[in-house]
Amino acid sequence: MKIALILENSQAGKNKIIFEELNRAAKAHGHEVLNFGMYTAEDKRCLTYVMNGLLASLVLTCKVADFVVTGCGTGEGACVACNAFPGVQCGHVTSPVDAYLFTQVNAGNAISLPYAQNFGWGGELNLRYTFEKLFAAPFGGGYPPERVEAEQRNKKILDGVKEITQRPLIEVLKGLDRDFVKNTIDDPKFAELFYPNCQNEEIAAFLKSL
Repeated sequence: MKIALILENSQAGKNKIIFEELNRAAKAHGHEVLNFGMYTAEDKRCLTYVMNGLLASLVLTCKVADFVVTGCGTGEGACVACNAFPGVQCGHVTSPVDAYLFTQVNAGNAISLPYAQNFGWGGELNLRYTFEKLFAAPFGGGYPPERVEAEQRNKKILDGVKEITQRPLIEVLKGLDRDFVKNTIDDPKFAELFYPNCQNEEIAAFLKSL
């Protein structure tokens, strides 16, 4: 599984520690982490939590990544933004229990964490244990056992609902402010990570045209 890490400007200074803890947990299960930044608070490209949502939708829709780890100060804004875009089912995760239950019950493809709220002494340990539980078992296994069938059934229903209620991403991209889209992807590292792995030629061509 390929996992995309996406951070907005207020938490960019924590990129190194978040990447290290995520990469540690991912590698233990044979997964790969793609770091889409922001990388430092001084980056030329300044991502907002709304841009996080767009980036999450791009990498998931184009199969550049299978899962997204994002967040902001509280984790709420990035979560709401992710769910506003096509192809993203994002959960707000604050603890190892949240991470485990989200993957087992909801089996979504993105999580948003609070990187400022309650992030103090031992903050890196909460990240470590959260990422460990995130990959502890195959997604969609259900919890508790007697609820598995109902949870899996509801997951399929939600997938169908989102297909009906959300437009294809290419239509969304063409309707968005072009500067907003361009500023979201305007980073050499994005091009390096995204285009070689992109499996949607129409979206790739549109982004390059910007």
